[in-house]
Amino acid sequence: MPAADQRAGKRELLVSKTWIQVAGLVVLVGFFVLVLLAYRTYQSDPPIPDKVVDPSGRVLFTGNDIRAGQKVFLHHGLMEYGSIFGHGAYLGPDFTDDYLHRSSAIVEDELGGSGSDSARQETIDQFQTNRYDSTTKTLPLSAQQASAFGQLRQHYSDFLDSDTTRFGLLPNPVKGPTEIHQLTAFFAWSSWAASVRRPGHNYSYTNNWPPEPQVDNTPSANVVVWSVISLIALLGGIGVLFAVFGRWRLGWQGRDQATLSFRSPGDVALTPGQQATAWFFFVMAALFLLQTLVGGMSQHYRADLDGFFGIDIANVFPYNLVRTWHVQLAIFFVATSFVAAGIFLAPMIAGREPKGQRKLAFFLLGALAVVVFGSLFGEFADIHNWFSGTIFGDQGFEYLDLGRFWQVLLIVGLCVWGFILYRGLKGRLSKERVGNMPWLFFLAALAIPAFYAVGLLVRAGDNFTITDYWRFWVVHLWVEDFLELFTTTMVAYVFVLLGVVRER
Repeated sequence: MPAADQRAGKRELLVSKTWIQVAGLVVLVGFFVLVLLAYRTYQSDPPIPDKVVDPSGRVLFTGNDIRAGQKVFLHHGLMEYGSIFGHGAYLGPDFTDDYLHRSSAIVEDELGGSGSDSARQETIDQFQTNRYDSTTKTLPLSAQQASAFGQLRQHYSDFLDSDTTRFGLLPNPVKGPTEIHQLTAFFAWSSWAASVRRPGHNYSYTNNWPPEPQVDNTPSANVVVWSVISLIALLGGIGVLFAVFGRWRLGWQGRDQATLSFRSPGDVALTPGQQATAWFFFVMAALFLLQTLVGGMSQHYRADLDGFFGIDIANVFPYNLVRTWHVQLAIFFVATSFVAAGIFLAPMIAGREPKGQRKLAFFLLGALAVVVFGSLFGEFADIHNWFSGTIFGDQGFEYLDLGRFWQVLLIVGLCVWGFILYRGLKGRLSKERVGNMPWLFFLAALAIPAFYAVGLLVRAGDNFTITDYWRFWVVHLWVEDFLELFTTTMVAYVFVLLGVVRER
């Protein structure tokens, strides 16, 4: 043990420094790639033209219409109904592909129909040729494409501004011709980005996604190569991991079973803070039950759009609302259970609990209840058009639907949770080397608010490709990585505390 650690009374590092170095290298390489992707996303996002014109120079729609249409799409919860660029829910259509398919069919029909080879090739040329002028920021469309825009504006009016619930939405979910025009402009821009060729390349701004045979949108070589490489890396990496653990016996391997025994539950006295977590688990169970019910309701829409066993529930609980609640409640019940588990395990790890943990736990539970029910009501009110705005209502991004106020409040609540854990663990942390289990437990907990806070970079008015990149940070880093990291350390500590395995 180093002399400085001996003087501080710190326990030795229980794992080899090589593990720490390898973990640090993985983090550095991973985040280098993510930062590089962020840079490339900002540099290479599909441009939003200031104006889109027909051959005569008449303005069809503007860049402000596109941005406003994106806000309409999100505000009305349509990302939890359909999708853009394939990102969203899937009861409704992918509006990028829907517009691309319908508009290319109209163009081909006006050029001579599907029976004409020249009409098919001219349609492909019109949709693949990039006529955007970066100097004037003007995008000219062909006469046929301009005609398709007008016809599809009427189509989306019939679809999204009709007095019916037969699509699983509220009657007239999008209000009036202005919003329909803006929404159609947003769909038109997304289909343009998905089909037109990126300057200097033989594929579109979205790597020909979504695929559409009518405009010859097929998977590019890059898509095929990197998809294959990712599968090889995944399967090969798992194989290498098992081989290394088997060859050098780096894992548990079951050899501790003969020497360790479980602690009797009666030998563990509950602290006041631990007793408070019973209410967290009760709330978690209630949220899980509610999430299951709205999940069943959303799945029923896939079987019967006309009603819920004869009841027309779409007037009150349309699909996009119950799908929003289903996703949000999943996050809420998981967050509630993790918060409770952290508070429960902290005194068992530290061997003591400071005064006031119970009060702080109940304060956090109250704040969590405010966030949960406040955000659910805000989403309900916003989708029902009781008010408009992303502060208290519905931001509209899948996994980040809750209003910005509730999002910030949840981040603050998770930071308070980190403070509660620090109060409980600081005595133990001062005696441990960073890399031992108490520090791993604490740092994994801090990663939860840190990476959820990335969602604050998601803004409805930004270019959709940029804002969806940061949303994917929340989905893939927070939901699919750092929640699992805390789960791993938490389960490992439970095994150690139960005496199933040695801490080393």
